Amino acid sequence: MRKSFIYITIFLSFSILTYIVISKENAPEFKLKTYYLVFLKSGPKRDQTKDVAMEIQKGHLANIKRLANQGKIVIAGPLLDDSEVRGIFIFNAESKEEVEVLCATDPAIKAGRLIAEVHPWMSEPGNCLPE
Repeated sequence: MRKSFIYITIFLSFSILTYIVISKENAPEFKLKTYYLVFLKSGPKRDQTKDVAMEIQKGHLANIKRLANQGKIVIAGPLLDDSEVRGIFIFNAESKEEVEVLCATDPAIKAGRLIAEVHPWMSEPGNCLPE
């Protein structure tokens, strides 16, 4: 009887250990990375003429494309409600300071139409938006 108990204990221990090892091998691995989420808010200088505002907007869009081509901006877009936050950027950068420097190249920020509020944000690399 005692021998049977020892064999059962060894078998159960081995089974539990095997389960733990297999579970860890099959467990999804999450590797989070820090990105930078930028809220583009209405700036203090929004009184430009319509033509000037359109030129600033063209420069703003060209700057987004330039930074996206460099792999710095990974997501950008306007918000569709009429709130203080006008749009967002998500940057793939090394630091908040780098993002602040990159945001300062935006013509809409230079003109005061927008201000950038930068926040560190984490996500798993390789995630993408569904269609």
